[in-house]
Amino acid sequence: MDLPALIAARKSLLEARVNGMRRYKDSNGEEIEYKSDSEMRNALAALDAEIARLQRGQRSTFTFRTSKGL
Repeated sequence: MDLPALIAARKSLLEARVNGMRRYKDSNGEEIEYKSDSEMRNALAALDAEIARLQRGQRSTFTFRTSKGL
């Protein structure tokens, strides 16, 4: 999954958890039923880790060009 899809999946899963829902339908249309809140917490932690890993890979390179103004 790409970064925007992971962020959307995390948002949907978090909303389901906050609302007390144990059944969750992901962006692929697949329905997942969690047995406990700790399973949902673990799934959120896994999504957070994957999002963090992908965000670390998006580094920008800056090149500074300076002169004395002469």
